[in-house]
Amino acid sequence: MEQNNRQGEVIYGRHPVVEAITAGLPVDKLWLQQGTRGEFEKEIRRLSKERDIPVQFVPKEKLSKLAGGNNHQGIVGFLSIIGYQLLEDVLPVIYERSETPLIVVLDHITDVRNLGAIARSASCCGAHALVIPRKGGALINAEAMKASAGALARLPVCRVNSLVNAVEYLQQSGIQVLASDLRATQLLHQLDLTGPTALLLGAEGEGLHHSLSTRADQQFRIPQLGDTESFNVSVAAGIMLYESLRQRIIQG
Repeated sequence: MEQNNRQGEVIYGRHPVVEAITAGLPVDKLWLQQGTRGEFEKEIRRLSKERDIPVQFVPKEKLSKLAGGNNHQGIVGFLSIIGYQLLEDVLPVIYERSETPLIVVLDHITDVRNLGAIARSASCCGAHALVIPRKGGALINAEAMKASAGALARLPVCRVNSLVNAVEYLQQSGIQVLASDLRATQLLHQLDLTGPTALLLGAEGEGLHHSLSTRADQQFRIPQLGDTESFNVSVAAGIMLYESLRQRIIQG
C-alpha cells in the first residue's frame, strides 16, 4: 500500500510523487533510491526532465529518515512552499509601473537562514525580485520563510536554469549588474545605485563564481576594518540594499 506524508515540504511514495508532479505542484527536487531501475525510473526521468526538476540518487537510509520509517517506495519529493515566477514576466511589470528595478541575484546560497535574511532585507529596501538557480541553492522551506519574516511569500522569486543567461538578460533589459569583490578599488558608496540595478551575491565561503563576476558591468567592495576576511553574505546583502535605498531616497 502506498503511503503519502506531506509535512510542509516532503511527499513520498511512487503514486503520490508522480501525481504531485503531473498536477503541477511546485516540486523543488526529487530524491530517488540508489539502484532504482526499470520503468518507474524511466518515468521519473522523463517527468523531471519535462519540468526541470533536479533528481538525486541517495541511499535508502536517507529516504527512510525523511519518511519517518514509513514506506517511501524509493522516492521522496521536496515541495516548495512558494510559487516561483519567471524573470521574463516580472521585469516588464516593474517597468510598466514606472519603477526603477532593483534585483538581487544569488549565486548558490546554500544556508536557508542566509537566504531568508537576504529576502527580508530585500523586501525592506524595496527590491523587486530575487533570482536563484534551479539547482544547487538552498531549499525554500519553513526555516527560510521564518528567517525572512514572511518576505519570501511577498517578494517575487525567480528560479532560473542559468544564472549567466539571467545576468545577460538583465543587461539586455537595461539593468546594470554589479558584483562585490574584495579586490575591487571602487567602493560601494561611490557607485550610482539610483538607476536600474542588479546586485550579484556569491555563495558562503566560495564567493561569486568567476563566470558571473567577469560578466558584471562593475565590481565594487564594501569598506571594512579588522582582520575578518569579509562580511557574512546576508549582512553584505543588507549593506548593499540599504545603500541603494539611501541613494534612491535622496534622489527622491
